[in-house]
Amino acid sequence: MQNQIIDIRSIAQFNALYDAPAPRHPLITVIDLAAYGIGSEQREASYRLDLYTMYFKETGGSMKYGRANYDFTEGSVMFTAPGQVITPGPAGPAGSGWGLFFHSDLVHPSPLGRKMADYSFFQYQANEALHVSEEERRTLEACLGNISKEYAQHIDKHTAVLIRSNLELLLNYCARFYDRQFYTREKVNADIVQQFEALLDDYFGQDHLIETSLPGVGYFAGRLNLSPNYLTDLLHRFTGKGTLDHIHAHVIDRAKNLLWGSAKPVSEIAYELGFTYPSQFTRLFKNKTGQSPSDFRTRGLA
Repeated sequence: MQNQIIDIRSIAQFNALYDAPAPRHPLITVIDLAAYGIGSEQREASYRLDLYTMYFKETGGSMKYGRANYDFTEGSVMFTAPGQVITPGPAGPAGSGWGLFFHSDLVHPSPLGRKMADYSFFQYQANEALHVSEEERRTLEACLGNISKEYAQHIDKHTAVLIRSNLELLLNYCARFYDRQFYTREKVNADIVQQFEALLDDYFGQDHLIETSLPGVGYFAGRLNLSPNYLTDLLHRFTGKGTLDHIHAHVIDRAKNLLWGSAKPVSEIAYELGFTYPSQFTRLFKNKTGQSPSDFRTRGLA
């Protein structure tokens, strides 16, 4: 099975992978990671899941997610979204923990489905996991218990609504705890903000830009070894602006210098800044300054 990527498209397939009993609900399951696990042969493959996943593990075990290895030994929660690939690490000593897994069909026909994009931690990297206190863990497990209790009962017209309500409460607590984690790591995160600002200054301070197109969030996140979502969320919490807002601010500052300090046509400046079409540059400049590049140059030189 080595180097294979196996698609897991349903909760039933996922339970079978973990050698767990058949699921009580077709769209959601909770697995006791101390009681059930992936076999040694299955660990030689990678898995692409059509599921949202939420893992908590206190001791033992590891998992490769993307390019990073994630160690569960500190008692942390890791999230993945549908379509992401996970690779089980070598089997370690059994430890307490659980996994919550649910299919997007559970949430899509509801208001929660429209909110899933707000839970950006599903797109974080493994090394950006949520580290929870004992009290926070108990809060999450209380929500988890309500979900398990509800889907273990006879399914009726209220089941899906009640499961989604408890699931939304669980995810809202995770968002709160991530906010706490951002602020309790203020020194580390302040250093990241400074590194990001330095990267921006260095990038846009050059005579010739590195990229032939306008750099995106992914470029700077990659330089900082962070996921794009994590970098954006961090910057929002510490500066009030997201990554793209910071990039655009530097673009506009450089554009103003070029408009005032040269006679280059607006189209040439747009291409120099990495825009594919001058109209894109004009639209962004007007959105950020309230005037077109030509009007800005005219008034600046008046």
